Amino acid sequence: MRGRHHYAIVVRKENKETCVFSEKLGSYTQKHPVLRLPFIRGIVALGESLVLGLKSLQYSANQVLEGEDEELSFWEMALMIMMAIGLTIVLFIALPLFLRGLVAKVLPGTLWRNLFEGLMRAVILVIYITIISLLSDIQRVFAYHGAEHKAIHTYEAGEELTVDNARQKSTLHPRCGTSFLLFVVVVSAVIFSFLGEQTVLMRFISRILLLPLVAGVSYEIIKVSSKHQSLFFWRVLSLPGLMLQRLTTREPDDDQLEVAILALKEVLALEDNSNNVLSLNKQEA
Repeated sequence: MRGRHHYAIVVRKENKETCVFSEKLGSYTQKHPVLRLPFIRGIVALGESLVLGLKSLQYSANQVLEGEDEELSFWEMALMIMMAIGLTIVLFIALPLFLRGLVAKVLPGTLWRNLFEGLMRAVILVIYITIISLLSDIQRVFAYHGAEHKAIHTYEAGEELTVDNARQKSTLHPRCGTSFLLFVVVVSAVIFSFLGEQTVLMRFISRILLLPLVAGVSYEIIKVSSKHQSLFFWRVLSLPGLMLQRLTTREPDDDQLEVAILALKEVLALEDNSNNVLSLNKQEA
C-alpha cells in the first residue's frame, strides 16, 4: 500500500505469520516541483511505481526464501527485470508491428494501419492477461489485488477497516493500474495514428521513444476520470478498464483481506504521524 509520503508491505508466510515493512518514500516530485506539472508527473509516477513494485517483490520473495537460508540477489533481480522488459517489447511493440505488416497491403492508408496496430496491442494485452490468469500463483496474486481494492473502498467509504466491512466491497477500482494499462494502449493507438509513413525500424524506435508521452497523457486521463465518476462521460470512459479488472482481480479470502487491511492501516498511521509532525513544525515556525 502506498500513501503520499510512505509505503507499507505486509507478507503472510507459510506458517501464517505476518511480517510488516514500511519506509518513507523518496519521491522526486516532492523535491522538484517542476516534476508535479501535468503530463510530466505521470511519467515520474510510472517510474516510481516500477521501482517500488520491484522493491516490494524483492522483499516478499526474500521473506519466502528466508526459511531456506537464501535471498534473491541483485543479479537475479536484474535478470528478471531484463526478461520482463524483453517480453514487453516483443509482445506489445514487435508483435503488433509484425501483424501490422501482414495487413499493410489490405488496409488503405497509414492511419488505418496504425489504428489496426493499436487494436492488436489491446487484443494481445487481453489474451496475455487471460492466459496468465490460468496459473494458480497468478490467481493468488489477483486475489490479493482484489483485497487491495476492497480495503481501499472501505477506507474511502469512511467505514472501519475490518474484514467484514471490506468483504462487502467491489474488487474493481477506477484508479487501478490495470485501467492505466488499457488507457496506455488506447492513447498509444491515437498518438501513433498521427505518425506518417515510416520504415519498420523507425516505427519500432518511435514506439519506444514516445512511451513517456503516452504514459503522461494516460496518467492525466485516469486521474481526471477517477475524480469525476459522478459524471456520465467519465463513468463510461472508465468502463473498459473496469471490465479488464475482472480478469486481473479475484475475490479474496479473509486472510488476504486481513493482509491488505494491515498494510493500509500501517500506511495511514505513518501518514497521520507525518502530518502531525508537519503541523507541529509549522506551529513552531
